[in-house]
Amino acid sequence: MRSLRTRATLLLVLVAAPLAARAADMTVRVDARDVARGLLHVTQTFPARAGSMALSYPRWIPGEHGPTGPSTDVAGFVARVGGRALVWRRDPADMTTLRVEVPAGARQLDVAFDFLVDNSTDGFTSAACSTPNLLMLSWNEVAFYPAGLKSDAVSVEASLVLPRGWSHATALEERVATGEAIGFKPCSFTTLVDSPVLTGSHFRTVDLSPGENVSVRLRMACDSEEGLAIPDSQVQALRNLVREARALFGGEHFHHYDFLVSLSENVAHFGLEHHQSSDDRGRERWWLDNDLRRNHTNLLSHEYVHSWNGKFRRPLGLATGDYFTPMNGELLWVYEGLTQYLGFVLAARSGIRTPAEARDALGRAAAEIESNRGRTWRPLVDTGTHAQQLYEARTAWEHWRRGTDFYEEGLLLWLEADVTIRTLTHGERSLDDFCRRFHGGPNRGPELKTYELRDVIETMQTVAPFDWAKFFEERVYGTSPHAPTNGITKGGWRMAWADSLGPLQAAAEIANKRVTESYTLGLELDETGKVRDIVPGSPADAAGVAPDMKVVAVNGRRYEKDVLRDAIAASRQSGAVDLLCENKAFFRTYRLDYRGGRRYPALERDAATQDWVMAILSPHVK
Repeated sequence: MRSLRTRATLLLVLVAAPLAARAADMTVRVDARDVARGLLHVTQTFPARAGSMALSYPRWIPGEHGPTGPSTDVAGFVARVGGRALVWRRDPADMTTLRVEVPAGARQLDVAFDFLVDNSTDGFTSAACSTPNLLMLSWNEVAFYPAGLKSDAVSVEASLVLPRGWSHATALEERVATGEAIGFKPCSFTTLVDSPVLTGSHFRTVDLSPGENVSVRLRMACDSEEGLAIPDSQVQALRNLVREARALFGGEHFHHYDFLVSLSENVAHFGLEHHQSSDDRGRERWWLDNDLRRNHTNLLSHEYVHSWNGKFRRPLGLATGDYFTPMNGELLWVYEGLTQYLGFVLAARSGIRTPAEARDALGRAAAEIESNRGRTWRPLVDTGTHAQQLYEARTAWEHWRRGTDFYEEGLLLWLEADVTIRTLTHGERSLDDFCRRFHGGPNRGPELKTYELRDVIETMQTVAPFDWAKFFEERVYGTSPHAPTNGITKGGWRMAWADSLGPLQAAAEIANKRVTESYTLGLELDETGKVRDIVPGSPADAAGVAPDMKVVAVNGRRYEKDVLRDAIAASRQSGAVDLLCENKAFFRTYRLDYRGGRRYPALERDAATQDWVMAILSPHVK
């Protein structure tokens, strides 16, 4: 997931002394009938006993790689015993924990509060998740749980009341459904947090595994009925994705799987992995607008891969077993980087992306990572270790600071590993073999199998003997002035430049409302002309342009995207581009020395080298 702003989540943890397993049982009931006003009404019960009970809100949310739980959106909190309100205090050292003094003779603690749904579209699960027509409910936002216990040890019985006429989908198993009220079977708190609920008034389900033993479905809620009209060609591509993933990994580790897709202009846009589902939020006309569709083409394949790589196999440092222990993101280049690569591969193999779109995505990733000059001082591993703060970092100066580069650089890194295996074994083996060995095994439903770096290296060694420890040490733990593009060059292609945007680059500009000239002037702007970032060492950097300035005019003419690009094209003759920029209350003209014309990343075939790249991206299931 790219840089997405987050806030925090609420769960109450009962600490003080260790609780018996029986006392850890709890209930959570969410009334969503007021969701159009941005309110979720929550009630919970906990076994109680006299003395201090600490109730803690989950902070470290799996898949978000940071303490993103939005406790600031909890309001109206009241704790009661037998109808009598109790005094509570927030822990000053851990502000997601509330301490309640329970009187003698109490057997049950009742808690009630409202969760205030954020209207901001920037963020992960703590950002906008509802409209008057739909809701994506993340349980970690609406439940307190007993502190001091691992989440697997806490059993919970959940229920949900929906607005009249709404449909819903979740990986949870239902116990009873009466009208708009749904009761779910008891499960561990881990399973609850891992099983969001998608619900809405415009709803559609599409079977992606007809005739198969393991059910995979596309479940969609939209702000309009029209937005649910996914084309038959995309349904077939998603069915291909299910088959290609099964062939890649050799089987599944879930009883069933649901893509929970929110389609709206008024929710945050991102994806978050779960073991038997994924929370996938996109634009309302995702399936109807080709540019929006292209811009979303890596989302579902990426999140689906996470069921194997991230949920089933997970770095030990990210498998804390609770929601208050800080996570160690050192291996995010495997957790997210390998997932980014495999999602890229499966999108191409399944037909979600055309071959041209896949090559465009690869060329764009290589050029973008090359332009991130922060790689000269910050190693890739540090972008994972620092991820909890980098996700929150501003866009300005990102090309110098580095962001969460373990996604796109991870794609390049694992492509190189794949091409290396194929070259060493003369095409007899590939990274597919690693995936079957590392992520395979019998389907026992959702389970967790942790790993450390040595496990990755040892498995790679069984696929193709090589100094994989040195391979990763140099690329992950060291610095380098250049992006790791050996997977492209040794895979039968080379970096080139075109005078027009490729299909995915053009779609991304339109969908994200940005103008990317990182490879010419060294600028990235928003739709208004505000400078989002500059590339160190570029003409813009040399001229003194900086992030947060606003381009007002180009060569004496009022700024528009086409005016800028016409000036860039004319630079072959003029040798410069003049930008009039507004910097707070001041204006200045900057002359950018540039004569390269329009220049956008592309790949071109190298006929002297075997084409491993297209062998990797071609369909593997007939």
